[in-house]
Amino acid sequence: MKSISIFLLLLCVFEMNAQQTLTLEEAIKTALENNYEIKIAGNIVKISETNISAGNAGMLPKVTATVVDNNGIQNLSQTRADGTVNSLDNAKNNSLNYGVGLDWTIFDGFSMFAKHDQLKAVKELGETQLKQTILMKVSDVTAIYYDLVQQQQQLNALDTTIVISKQRLNLAQNRFTIGKASKLEVLNAQVDLNTDTTTLLRQKELFANTKIALNQQLARDTKLDFKVIPEIKIDNQLLLKNLTELAFKQNLELQKLVVNKRISELQLKQVKGTRYPTVRVLSGYNFAETRSDLGFTTQTSSRGFNYGFSASLNLFDGFNQNRAEKVAKLEIENTQVAIDQQNKTLESQLNSAFQTYLTNLELVQLEEKNEAIAKQNLDITLEKFRIGTITTLEFRTAQLNYINAKVRNTNTQYQAKLSEIALKELAGNLSF
Repeated sequence: MKSISIFLLLLCVFEMNAQQTLTLEEAIKTALENNYEIKIAGNIVKISETNISAGNAGMLPKVTATVVDNNGIQNLSQTRADGTVNSLDNAKNNSLNYGVGLDWTIFDGFSMFAKHDQLKAVKELGETQLKQTILMKVSDVTAIYYDLVQQQQQLNALDTTIVISKQRLNLAQNRFTIGKASKLEVLNAQVDLNTDTTTLLRQKELFANTKIALNQQLARDTKLDFKVIPEIKIDNQLLLKNLTELAFKQNLELQKLVVNKRISELQLKQVKGTRYPTVRVLSGYNFAETRSDLGFTTQTSSRGFNYGFSASLNLFDGFNQNRAEKVAKLEIENTQVAIDQQNKTLESQLNSAFQTYLTNLELVQLEEKNEAIAKQNLDITLEKFRIGTITTLEFRTAQLNYINAKVRNTNTQYQAKLSEIALKELAGNLSF
């Protein structure tokens, strides 16, 4: 028996150590390291960064090496001016050309510079998208984490009511034994205990499933068990004015629209660049050799350096230039309209979310008082029930009032935390 006791004690210690407490900071860190959407967005940024180069913008020359070797076997016949006829069967002909050429566009109406800046803007857009993906993931992880916290608090409340229901059942059985209560009172107490147990089991099921959901968000083993912190801390110092100022500077959706407008403006510069002449520098070194079994010249060869330039100017292209510029200008106008719309939407979302935040803060204070009153009422009712001065119905009502007040309090705290998260996400300053 002693060995069995020691074994059970060690098993309990092992289980307690195996279930480590997961803090919100650790959960966010794990999500940022493992999340698949963040990895994809990060790779998109790397692709955009790789595309930023002078060569991709068309600023650097192109150097090409070429080799052309042509061979032929033909039956030839030549008639000269004096009437002499020369013919040869299976005459071999050979032409060999090779060399290196350079083609460099040195001016294209500054389009190459606009494209280089556009590549940088595309990278900035990717970085903003990455930040938004991270922010959304942090928001999701934080919301699920605090959902677990409030569910844990509700489990604690249900555990308490199970203890009270068991006490009530014991009292009813004792009173029935000594003839002071009917069998009906015992049965009612047993039914209420079973009801509370069912509610507890459902809550445990929900708690376990929410743990699985959080593990999925963290991209780790969904069966991994853990504990969460026991309380919800709410930042009750948020000010609408400060949030609004931050939102217009840091809101990531708004920043994406601003970058898109800059990309459209740079696209217009590239389109306008085609109105200017395009100047190219050409150069190369070539070697050429030909051989022929029949003819006045049976072998020729040449080698040397060539250079020059070319210039071209589009004089008329069916009004496509004007059309392209009008389309580019309309794209810029659309991005500005989208920015104005987002500003209005953002302002509306902030005002609405802040009002919800204020309401939830008031409800938190109210529900805390309600829970304290319900607990005090339950304690008094329990004492009266023990001495038999109140009915079982009155006791059950007090018990349910307490558990409902406890659940409302934890849920209100959770809703207030969600309001805080939503405001900080809109303002772009959600910590991670």
